[in-house]
Amino acid sequence: FKENRKDDIWLVDFYAPWCGHCKKLEPVWNEVGIEMKNMGSPVKVGKMDATSFSSIASEFGVRGYPTIKLLKGDLAYNYRGPRTKDDIVEFANRVAGPLIRPLPSQHMFEHVRKRHRVLFVYVGGESPLKEKYIEVASELIVYTYFFSASEDVLPEYLTLPELPAVLVFKDGTYFVYDEYEDGDLSSWINRERFQGYLHVDGFTLYELGDTGKLVAIAVIDDKNSSVEHTRLKSIIQEVARDYRDHFHRDFQFGHMDGNDYINSLLMDDLTIPTIVVLNTSNQQYFLPDRHIENTEDMVQFINNILDGTAEAQGGDGLLQRIKRIIYDAKSTVVSVFKSSPLLGCFLFGLPLGVISIMCYGICTADTDGGVDEHEAAKKENGDRELTDEGSEEEPEEEKNGKYTELSDGELKQKDIMEKKKD
Repeated sequence: FKENRKDDIWLVDFYAPWCGHCKKLEPVWNEVGIEMKNMGSPVKVGKMDATSFSSIASEFGVRGYPTIKLLKGDLAYNYRGPRTKDDIVEFANRVAGPLIRPLPSQHMFEHVRKRHRVLFVYVGGESPLKEKYIEVASELIVYTYFFSASEDVLPEYLTLPELPAVLVFKDGTYFVYDEYEDGDLSSWINRERFQGYLHVDGFTLYELGDTGKLVAIAVIDDKNSSVEHTRLKSIIQEVARDYRDHFHRDFQFGHMDGNDYINSLLMDDLTIPTIVVLNTSNQQYFLPDRHIENTEDMVQFINNILDGTAEAQGGDGLLQRIKRIIYDAKSTVVSVFKSSPLLGCFLFGLPLGVISIMCYGICTADTDGGVDEHEAAKKENGDRELTDEGSEEEPEEEKNGKYTELSDGELKQKDIMEKKKD
C-alpha cells in the first residue's frame, strides 16, 4: 500500500481493534465500499489497523480512532463529517473529483444549484483572484464544492459590479465577495459555507468554531408543538433572514433539539425552550436577561452582546477548567452507574474499599504507636525516679565501699607484720 498508493485514490479508515467507535463504524464502512464500487467510482476503499502499522498511521498524522482520510497523490484530506454512508460517499466523490468544476451552460448551472444548498462560483478569466480561489479550494474542498462559470451562464437577473468575481449561492439568493468589506477570501468562504439558519447538533457546532462566529441558538424540543417552542424558533429564523446584512459577519443562527448536549457544554441546566448565544472560540455564552417576546427583543439582545453590555458567562479560565474536570468526572460516574450499576459498583466500589482499608490501617497504626510512645515515656519516667532514689543511697554505698577497702588494707598490713615477726 505504501509503495503503490499514489497510483490510485484511496479512502482509508484508520482504526484500532479495541475502539468502540471503530466497531460502530465498521458496518457503515462496508456499505461505503459497496456503494463506491457499484457507482463505478475510481476511489478505492480500505481500512488499516493503525496499531499494527503505527509507522504509516504516524506518517499520515493519525492521532485518534477512527480517522478517515482520502489520499490523492501527495495530499491527504481529513474527513470530519457525520459518520453516515451518504455523507462519507459524498465527501469521497467531492474530493476525488476536479478541484474546480466548470459549469458550461445555464441548464447545468440550475441542475447543480438544485443539488447543493451552498454553492461557490468563480466568474471571469485568468486573474490573481482565480489563483487565490484555487488555493482556497484545495484547502476547503473537504467541506464544499467549488465551480467556475462564464458570465453568460449565470441567471439574467444576476448583476455583477465587476469581473472577475466570486459568488456564493444560498438561502434562496446570492452574495458577492468584496475584498474590502469581507477581508481574506479564505476566511470569507469559511464563514459563508453554512446556510444562514441551521439545525445545530454537536458536530455542526464543532464545525462552526472554525468560522469565528457567535452562534445564536433556540434550544427547543422538536417534538413539542406548543406555541412557545415554535415562537422562539421563528424569532431566530426571522432575525437570520431579515437582519442578515447586519449580523451575518458575526453571527450564525439555528436551533437545537433538546438540551442534553447544551447542558453538558455549559455545565448548567437550561430549561427549554430558551435562547443561548455561544462563543465557541473561548467557551463563553450569553443568556438573555429578560424574556424574548419578539424579533425586536432578540435584535436588542444581539446588539447588547456586540457592544459589550451583555454579561458573559463561562469561559476558559482556570476556575472553569477545574469545574469542567469535576463535571466530566461526575458525569462519567453517573453514566456508568445508570448504564450498569453492577459494573459501577465494581469499578468504583473496589478501589474505594481498598482505600478505606488502607486509611483504617494507617489510622490504627498511628493510634497503637501513640500508646506505645506513652507507655515508653511512662516507663522512662519511672526509671528516672528509681535512679533518683538510688542516688540518695549512693553516698552511703560509697562509704561502705571505702570502709571495705580500708579494712582489707589493714588486714594485709597485719599479715605482713606477722610474717616479719616470724
